[in-house]
Amino acid sequence: MQPASQISIDLPGIQKLRSGKVREVFDLGETLLFVVTDRISAFDVILPDPIPCKGAVLNQISAFWFKRFGEIPNHLVTADFKEFPKNLQPSREQLAGRSMIVKKTKPLPVECVVRGYLAG
Repeated sequence: MQPASQISIDLPGIQKLRSGKVREVFDLGETLLFVVTDRISAFDVILPDPIPCKGAVLNQISAFWFKRFGEIPNHLVTADFKEFPKNLQPSREQLAGRSMIVKKTKPLPVECVVRGYLAG
């Protein structure tokens, strides 16, 4: 049986700051909680059919590279759910594997889109 897709995340008592194309951002006070949903975005459009576990895979890939290049300063605090605050522990099913706690920073409003083709 395939797991249900997570297309929207609500956490009672925790303020949602924004909901992007595939990520939801919550205010934890000193830090932020990024949650990656299973929504699909293509060419700035959210498509109707999510892919189960897509958010978890994207989150874990990001966490891997942030840790791999840990000597380069970045915003990651932790992606290990066991290290999340106690008030998030009841939401384990929604958050584990698909979320990370990050430092609050001043955003740099730049977007870079790279599209290419495989050939060969």
